[in-house]
Amino acid sequence: MKNVLILAANGQIARIVEQRVLKEQPDVHLTLFLRNKERLSSLADNDYVTLVEGDMNNAADVNQAMKGQNMAIIGVVDHTNDSRMTHNIVEAAKANGVNRIIQTNIGGIYDEVSGEFAEWNKQMVGDGIRTSRLSADVLENSGLDYTILRLPWLNNRDIHYVITHKGQPFVGTSGSRASVADVIVKIIADPSFAKNDSIAISDPDTKDATRPVY
Repeated sequence: MKNVLILAANGQIARIVEQRVLKEQPDVHLTLFLRNKERLSSLADNDYVTLVEGDMNNAADVNQAMKGQNMAIIGVVDHTNDSRMTHNIVEAAKANGVNRIIQTNIGGIYDEVSGEFAEWNKQMVGDGIRTSRLSADVLENSGLDYTILRLPWLNNRDIHYVITHKGQPFVGTSGSRASVADVIVKIIADPSFAKNDSIAISDPDTKDATRPVY
């Protein structure tokens, strides 16, 4: 079995990932880490799921959840000023021999978003761009095999996306949660996919938009 830890496992994207993995990848056991495991009580009796309560700001909680895992997925953006959550995850991964980390982040951390939308995005996100970049830097410099997922403004449309890489312009303004989940499901199936890369995921049909498309 491949053991996969999902941190912040009750998020909307995380739940899509969980549903798909349980349906499509029978060789995966999911450890789902969240503050209140009752929120995922429908999965409590699933033999391929372990529910764990904890706080990502608590290093001991993260370390305990990381034991025996092959991969960890961070299902929330780390906006802490000191990247505490990311540091806790990196330290726990190293302590437990977990070398594959997937981090959720946001578009714009490398000034890769341009035009009118870039200015609007900076106004809306504010200091979140700085803190998100710091958390990305922590993971990139960790020595672990990582993938950073830079998300657009999200909607609930069907799977339809383009991937761009660090150093390339961000395409469009928006993308679907199902599209982001699709990338994560691919990485779980093939950990070499997007390894040691920071990728942006977005709907190419929103390329000329100046605001998010819902």
